Amino acid sequence: MKKMERIIRAVAGSFVTISLILGYFVSPYWYLFTLFVGLNLFQSAFTKWCLAEEILKKFGIGVPCSSEGSTKSKFESKKTKSVKWKSLF
Repeated sequence: MKKMERIIRAVAGSFVTISLILGYFVSPYWYLFTLFVGLNLFQSAFTKWCLAEEILKKFGIGVPCSSEGSTKSKFESKKTKSVKWKSLF
């Protein structure tokens, strides 16, 4: 199982558990959040697109570590490209 998939399952499970507790003790409107998480998981099974995955990627969570993939971020690669051009002139 991929790292991102494990993180998404943990986040979804936490959201469902917390929203069920809040729905019982605070307000039944929290059950709507449980429904939202469930529907998102259901649609992602068919579309292979998950909003939670996009959000986690934006925050840099679940992306490959330096030992697993590229060691440079997007910012660093842009920075080195501009430095290379400056060194040519």
